[in-house]
Amino acid sequence: MRDLLLIALYAALGAGAAGLLGWPAVRLLRRRSVALSLFTVAVVTVLAMTTGTLAVAQAMFLSHHDFGVVIAVTCMAAVVSLGTAALLGRQVVAGSRALARAARTVGSAAGFAAPSGPLGAELAELSAELAATSARLARSRERERALEASRRELIAWISHDLRTPLAGLRAMAEALEDDVAEDPARYHGLIRTEVDRLTGMVDDLFELSRIQAGALTLTLARVSVYDLVGDALAAADPLARERGVRLDGARIDPAPVQVDGREITRVLGNLLVNAIRSTPADGVVAVAARQGEGEVVLSVTDGCGGIPEADLARVFETGWRGGSARTPRQARGAAPGGGAVRHHGDTGAGLGLAIVRGIVEAHAGRASVHNVAGGCCFEIALPTAPAAPVPVG
Repeated sequence: MRDLLLIALYAALGAGAAGLLGWPAVRLLRRRSVALSLFTVAVVTVLAMTTGTLAVAQAMFLSHHDFGVVIAVTCMAAVVSLGTAALLGRQVVAGSRALARAARTVGSAAGFAAPSGPLGAELAELSAELAATSARLARSRERERALEASRRELIAWISHDLRTPLAGLRAMAEALEDDVAEDPARYHGLIRTEVDRLTGMVDDLFELSRIQAGALTLTLARVSVYDLVGDALAAADPLARERGVRLDGARIDPAPVQVDGREITRVLGNLLVNAIRSTPADGVVAVAARQGEGEVVLSVTDGCGGIPEADLARVFETGWRGGSARTPRQARGAAPGGGAVRHHGDTGAGLGLAIVRGIVEAHAGRASVHNVAGGCCFEIALPTAPAAPVPVG
């Protein structure tokens, strides 16, 4: 037992001495190449093993021949160990350099080009994370390009829609100043109409900016869908009578929802005004509500003739307006040359449906549209209200 303790002591002293000498080298090389660090660790390990073995062999008073055998075996083991460590370090460096080259392709137009060679588990995991990051960057860039294109379209359309009423206001103001207006009262009424239109456009822009900034404040209350639809139909009825369109609200399921009544009434009002302006005279605009699993779906169906399939995905984009199939007709009795307001937005700026989607999504709902026979159907899905508490006593 004493001999074993002495052998352990000599081995510990020899290995400890090698470790103490190798520790500063490991510290100095910690910011250098991984291959060099791995090789240094292997050198320290081999030196510790060799020094301990030789110290024990020397202490055992072996013959010169036996001591030479121990030295030869230890040296061969050291050479093989160091060679293996050097080879492993080269493989790690090669994988790291390949991953570094691949990292330069993150977010590029061609996408992330993963290294073709085999990688270690950690480097393979890092490669997978870089690929996922590249995909997220590509999606973000695509959304950014879409938003930028939408912003440019919105600015162009807003500029056009502002220029038209402003030109009319200037012409009418000059006519009144020069006393050449045959009917000043009529001009005053037209000026008021154009001012109201501009005010509505500015209000819509402000509302949309609040929605997109996440500053829309909702006052939620338990409301019956029947009451919401009834208020919206009553508000839209004068426009429907003027346009010769019949409103149908017979299929309403009086389900409760937890919403901001004023905002959802605005949503329904936008959809109804758009539908009425796009439906031919003697047509029907139908409003329905049905209760699904955990949600209530309200729909507004018009007779616009449908939306091209390629445009359905863009209907709720800010500033987007449809083509000729969605261009509204003039109201009966309107003056020739009167400006028509397009379907996608009650002010003509293409903001109405963007506001609809923003308000619905703020309620944790969803907005969608699909074509039906002779027209299209806009749907908004709202979460159902929680069950009312049962009074006790």
